[in-house]
Amino acid sequence: MREFVRPLSAALSIVCLTAGMVFLSSGSGIAQTNPQATTAQASPAPDQPPALKQMALTDKQLEGVLAAQKEMDAITEKLPDDAKPDAKITAQLDAIARKNGFASYDEYNQVIDNISLVLAGIDPETKKYIGPEAIIKAQIRQVQADNNMPANDKKQALADLNEALKAQSPAIENKSNIDLVVKYYDRLADALGDDQQ
Repeated sequence: MREFVRPLSAALSIVCLTAGMVFLSSGSGIAQTNPQATTAQASPAPDQPPALKQMALTDKQLEGVLAAQKEMDAITEKLPDDAKPDAKITAQLDAIARKNGFASYDEYNQVIDNISLVLAGIDPETKKYIGPEAIIKAQIRQVQADNNMPANDKKQALADLNEALKAQSPAIENKSNIDLVVKYYDRLADALGDDQQ
């Protein structure tokens, strides 16, 4: 039985994305993924969600994500975070996915997950892949230097970032995905970046 969830947004807050990077999920409601779309070859531990199934991305898939995003968001943004499966909504999401070149909504989510894995390590300033660990360390320095942030917020942000730093991000298996996502970075950030911060 699959749950409805909003696909990961490309320009998500790195804190939310990398905190659960190993599994590309977060309980924050900002970054969520379809557990069916990220099935691993081996069974995960009982208390852990399945790991991301990595794939080589194509231009066609990224164009499909960009074309489908507004329609997908129009449906998924209305759903509560813990929405249960509904045949009508499943059919709508699958139809949008197929219209944009995917076999199903699950495949669409798998592509989003693979895009997000790369995006978590791209420096938004230089638009170069530096890895999620470097991004998190830079964010820690930013939070530490922010004198306008309330003390409790700063403490929580640093705790979240340090927890994210401890989580081991999976290595990107398909190195060509880095160049491809960097090529589409601006368009992906514009199309998928509504949930950031």
